[in-house]
Amino acid sequence: MTIVYTVAILAASGLLFGAVLAFASRVFAVETDPTVEAITEALPGANCGACGYPGCSSYAQAVAAGKAGTGLCIPGGDDTAAKIAEIMGVEPVDIEEKIAFVRCRGKDCQELFVYDGIKECLAAHQLGGGHKACSWACLGFGDCVRVCRFDAISMGPDGLPVVDYAKCTGCGLCAEACPRDVIGMLPDEAQVMIACGSHDKGAVVRKICKDGCIGCGICARNCPQKAITMVDNLAVIDYEKCDACGVCVEKCPTGTIVWKES
Repeated sequence: MTIVYTVAILAASGLLFGAVLAFASRVFAVETDPTVEAITEALPGANCGACGYPGCSSYAQAVAAGKAGTGLCIPGGDDTAAKIAEIMGVEPVDIEEKIAFVRCRGKDCQELFVYDGIKECLAAHQLGGGHKACSWACLGFGDCVRVCRFDAISMGPDGLPVVDYAKCTGCGLCAEACPRDVIGMLPDEAQVMIACGSHDKGAVVRKICKDGCIGCGICARNCPQKAITMVDNLAVIDYEKCDACGVCVEKCPTGTIVWKES
């Protein structure tokens, strides 16, 4: 009989607790906004923060509340922007698709001292500006790799980051993480890149790095489309004019201008 009573008491307790939970779930239920749910469903779910919000859900809430535009999801591109615009009943906006690129090829850049601190670019940079002689050189500790949500960047065998353009969404997190502005953003259609960010004069560059831009201007003088100009000792490409003819790649004496696939 004791067992029967025990089972009965447990069963009654279970029913009571179940009733209490059911009542509580109704009383304290949080109503969901179908618009927010629809926008969240349209987003890629990467929670990368490229839109300026902590995650996709936060961005969806901001859009639904009219506090954010429909075209802020860079990884989602035009397709996602169009879906969100349709949900909100507004005209879709075009998103300028971009890719990350590495403004450094200085694998042999001279070092000012032996760095034996925390293996992070930011930490190394904060120690006297870093151990590399070039103020624009990659420090090689992979801060950009660690923040990439899409596995689009890896550290190559020469200690420099390598971008996988098939995976890169252009979110820009890597560029934000780089303390030396080594990672830049370019239009997705860009085919040639200036793989250097140094503004030092040519004589200085030659002493510390054999792969840097020396500001000679040969690329600018030979560009058929006049798409290259020299700005503070560094070549700059106007991608609205560039037709990717490759003349600059062929003429660059230090190999600083490279193809996108390189």
